[in-house]
Amino acid sequence: MRRRFLAAVAALALIAVGTVVLVTYVRGAEARAYAGVQTIEVLVADALIPAGTPGSALADLVSTEVLPAKAALRGRVTDLAALADRVATVDLEPGEQLLASRFERPDQLQAPGTVPVPEGMQEVSVVLDPQRAVGGRLAAGDTVGVFVSMSGDAGGTTHAVLHEVLVTQVQGAPAPPAPPADGTVPAASAPVPSGSLMVTFAVTASQAEAVVFAAEHASIWLSLEPAGPDVSRTQVITPDTIYGKAYS
Repeated sequence: MRRRFLAAVAALALIAVGTVVLVTYVRGAEARAYAGVQTIEVLVADALIPAGTPGSALADLVSTEVLPAKAALRGRVTDLAALADRVATVDLEPGEQLLASRFERPDQLQAPGTVPVPEGMQEVSVVLDPQRAVGGRLAAGDTVGVFVSMSGDAGGTTHAVLHEVLVTQVQGAPAPPAPPADGTVPAASAPVPSGSLMVTFAVTASQAEAVVFAAEHASIWLSLEPAGPDVSRTQVITPDTIYGKAYS
């Protein structure tokens, strides 16, 4: 019995000594690997950090690692305090270095399906049937012409009142069809929208007046415009001018 006890103690001692030797060797190997190499500390994700995680909650989700300076990414975060008022804009995978470009202030996040509003401009929205909005094919970032038609005792008028108006969001448009599972090219035709679309524009205050007036007292049609459209021959169309106008 005593021999078994001594043997067990000796085995445990050997395991402990072997562990110490192994750890010492590994540390030595790491030191030898970094010998003569400039190193730097970087912050990396310990686990998956989902998009939307606030910077104030990162302390328990990241750790510091020592890497060769060449492996440190440009724009890395060196102090978590710099992210206190920001949130992650994308998922961060375990082992990924923290980059300042992957965090943003909540009030500066751009909603999906929208484009930024140019500085000094405002947004206004209108609800249109698909045929009045290029068949529902509009998307954020497009520029459109705004046509206003008004009815009256004289038979009504139509005129292109605005051009190159930036569309910042389109709600209610159908999603593009998924590609066929067999890898073939899908048909070019898209499903016809079955409901109304809400189209939001970036406009100046005076342009907003025209859009709101038309929405309240007339009807609006949109055209999808290229950059720098030729609008030199536009005019107010009435029953007296529609037949005499030269089109080209």
